Amino acid sequence: MRKLALLLLLVVGMTGSYAQHSTTLSADAWVDSVFRTLSPDEKIAQLMVIRLSAIDPTTHRAVFYDSAVEGVVGKYNIGGICTFQGEPVAQANHINHLQAIAKTPLLFCIDAENGLGMRMDSVRGLPRQMMLGATSDTGLIYRYGRLVGKQCRRIGIQVNYAPVVDINNNPDNPVINDRSFGEDKIKVAEFGIQYMKGLQEEGIMACAKHFPGHGDVAVDSHLDLPVINKNRRQLDSLELYPFRQLFKAGVASVMIAHLYIPAIDNTPNQATSLSYNNVTKLLRKQLHYTGISFTDALEMKGVTKFYPDGDAAVQSLVAGNDMLCLPGDVTLSLDKINAALREKKLHWKDIDARVKKVLYAKYTYGLAQWQPVSIDHLTADLNNGIGEMHREVAENALTLLRNEDSALFPLRAGGAQTSSGLHPAKKKRIAYIGMGLTGENTFSRRMRDDYTADVYLFDYDLDSSKAAAAFELLSNRYDALVIGLHNYARYPARNFLISDPAAWLLHKLQQKERSVTLVFGNPYAIRNSCDAKVLVACYEDDSTTQEVAADLLNGKFTPRGHLPVSVCEEYKAGAGIVGPYRALPLVGPSELGMDAARLQKIDAICEEAIAKQAAPGCVVLVARNGKIAYEKAFGYMTYDRKEPVYTETLYDMASCTKICATTMAVMKLYDEGRLDLQKTLGDYLPWVRGSDKDSLRIWDILLHQAGLIPDVVFYKEVVDSSKEQNPIPGIFTRQPDSLHGVRVAENLYLRNDWKDTMNLRVVQSRLGPRKYDYSDNDFIYMGQIVEAITGMTLDEYVKKTYYDPLGMTSSGFKPRERFPLGRIAPTALEPIFRHQLLQGDVHDPGSAMFGGVAGHAGLFSDAYDLAILEQMLLDGGTFNGQTYLKKSTIDYFTAYHSDISRRALGFDKPEKDNAKLKQPYPCLSASPETFGHTGFTGTCVWVDPKYDLIYIFLSNRVNPVENNPRLSGLNIRGRIQETIYQAMGVDEGASTKAPAPPVKKKKKRKRS
Repeated sequence: MRKLALLLLLVVGMTGSYAQHSTTLSADAWVDSVFRTLSPDEKIAQLMVIRLSAIDPTTHRAVFYDSAVEGVVGKYNIGGICTFQGEPVAQANHINHLQAIAKTPLLFCIDAENGLGMRMDSVRGLPRQMMLGATSDTGLIYRYGRLVGKQCRRIGIQVNYAPVVDINNNPDNPVINDRSFGEDKIKVAEFGIQYMKGLQEEGIMACAKHFPGHGDVAVDSHLDLPVINKNRRQLDSLELYPFRQLFKAGVASVMIAHLYIPAIDNTPNQATSLSYNNVTKLLRKQLHYTGISFTDALEMKGVTKFYPDGDAAVQSLVAGNDMLCLPGDVTLSLDKINAALREKKLHWKDIDARVKKVLYAKYTYGLAQWQPVSIDHLTADLNNGIGEMHREVAENALTLLRNEDSALFPLRAGGAQTSSGLHPAKKKRIAYIGMGLTGENTFSRRMRDDYTADVYLFDYDLDSSKAAAAFELLSNRYDALVIGLHNYARYPARNFLISDPAAWLLHKLQQKERSVTLVFGNPYAIRNSCDAKVLVACYEDDSTTQEVAADLLNGKFTPRGHLPVSVCEEYKAGAGIVGPYRALPLVGPSELGMDAARLQKIDAICEEAIAKQAAPGCVVLVARNGKIAYEKAFGYMTYDRKEPVYTETLYDMASCTKICATTMAVMKLYDEGRLDLQKTLGDYLPWVRGSDKDSLRIWDILLHQAGLIPDVVFYKEVVDSSKEQNPIPGIFTRQPDSLHGVRVAENLYLRNDWKDTMNLRVVQSRLGPRKYDYSDNDFIYMGQIVEAITGMTLDEYVKKTYYDPLGMTSSGFKPRERFPLGRIAPTALEPIFRHQLLQGDVHDPGSAMFGGVAGHAGLFSDAYDLAILEQMLLDGGTFNGQTYLKKSTIDYFTAYHSDISRRALGFDKPEKDNAKLKQPYPCLSASPETFGHTGFTGTCVWVDPKYDLIYIFLSNRVNPVENNPRLSGLNIRGRIQETIYQAMGVDEGASTKAPAPPVKKKKKRKRS
């Protein structure tokens, strides 16, 4: 009977504890109800955060303090627990167990500045804040914060001690350093705010640290008390600036540093965390901060050296702090705090107010409605999105600091070709020097794969004789050296543990040999390489950063980063050589009247397209009012997922060539009075005279209603009759020669005179009635008219007239002659005729047989270049002070001009009856002023003057097979476009969900 009574008491006690974890009470009522249950010791304990785990110094494995923590939770009803090292499922089980036995819900905290991977094994880490500081996109920092917030929420953590908003203006700082966003106070504040917003919008309390600023110290506060000898004016202008900005922006908590700053409190050895002058006078009264204040860990020697055995806990509360982080011996701290209360050094009124403040925080961050953490797929969930975020940060952070050898950087993989394509360039002899390596890593393997490089590995312990021997071995042996600094220490003591002989070898190789140096880690170590001729800061040394760095070396994207700190006289904070000047700046969507959250729905549509194999990858760009609101790359070049897509990736534009090259040329010639739209083909092309094509009006050709058939399949005439349809020898050769100089594909060159045959075939093609019939032949003719009038090839004319003066560096024909192959997305794996994966050679076989330059297809571009061209049209023909076209010409060509189709002159337009259509084209909300085009390879360019809007979608949906219908079947391009309008508040009621698959009708059984 006694056992039954004890069991009933236990059940009642557990039920009572769970009742506090699920309530319908308001915040005030809940806080009051919980507060009334607390004993005096429990009130004090609510202001303490204790440690859950640590690393065993002998085994170097995580050790959980299970029994000790359970004891403190049960005996004192402690307020919070800080998780550190450990495996995620074990952490979650501990969190669930401790929350279940706690009388009052526990505030779980973590110090996870760069994500949970900073503490938990099996979870990938994110880049540290210094690498974030090398980027320029505040939206990226916000998304980073949200991702970390999702991790915390998933595992039941309510507080993340992040972001660090210390300004690291001391390169020898032994404790903050690469944990900071950098030395620019404005950037530190802006990025800190975005990180904070991301965390708090995911329901996680952010914590600005380390107040009043830990960036200018030379002593580690874990080991001693650092001193900052600055006057108050200096502190106000620099160290305090980010904190003031985050306080204004609504950061929910702040962590107080262990520093000795006489300008704030000259009491000998008085840490700022224990200083009434700092916490109450400066933080509360002068800066008016009302959020929760945490001390930095009270177990650190910066305070225990002068306030041992619980004295630090007392003095922290005297100073005015709300929560004591890692106070050490809880029982001893409680005894000393109670003594201070009896001695009137502390007052219950203040303690009670702080306890209620903590309880309100617990209610706000969901602990009144606590649910156990599910361990199903926990580790996978915590890793979700980490790889993608890491890559995006690396793409935006890698910083080119010097490039005195443009022939060496970028370093084209697999050799290069001369501009004529007739003679392959001599393949460079490349070596990779991996400093700090004892075994190969991702970057060294990429060097072998991309350049068949010889790889040499040197650790930092090599002595002078070995360094000299290595220098002799490598001297005058290679065309180029790529040098990577790896595995050096994070902090600057003893030159990052880079030995003097290793530094000597590095310097000698950089000076004597043609070389590229990449520094993988803390950027302050660049001081060893400031005289390198080609120098790249990489910030981290993980496999993702190494992969992205290899892609940068290959020229697959242009560098975007800037140094967040000064590393030597040559390279101050902000240094960095970025890609071409961007006349269209990237800004926050809200600045352009667009809802960022709605715009982000584009991500899900693109990810759906890739998941359902509508395309292996894509790029989306959205611009409004002359600024870019959204520019993002997704997926990979091919489905093998080896080469990621970048925003600089070049795509085969297919029929978008018609409006981005040919029609642009036609408009210019019309503008200048050199082309009359009412004249005929015969007026401009002598070889059509006397044929039935002679009298076709240019006007009708531009509207696709001249009666020309859709296309002439030119290659059918030049292949044999076998199933493989192989090219006929004699018409083609494998290598170019004096008679065969027209490149059609790799190892396939056409007779120089075959163009005449193709022109003849178009002349001989059947001519139909004057009706709308979309035709490539129309624009083959228009391209030839441009060439006839200008005396230049189409590609030369548009380059000279538009692309070069507009600063369009990627747009053009025959991209293999200008860019490394790795920057160009491949199209189809052609099973007949060319028998190869097409990459850098135009997908359209007819255009290929014209040498890659034709009026209907052949243009390649990235998204940004196209946005420049379309912005010029939106701006009435003027861009950056230069006029290219008359506004009246643009308005004329982009208007509806046919009573039998939706077409403009050269341009495509929305269907006129979109409101009645089940699937409007291009989308329901596009205004009638909209003009643009789509491309067979999976591209589109649309411009809506009514909203000053540009939308560009690039993909290679034809990879590996060109008859893939999913991009259109899922209406990916149209749904993204409709999402853009909805983000602007233009909502005609169209759905952006995937269309339902067609219902298959059941066949009726025949009756017997």
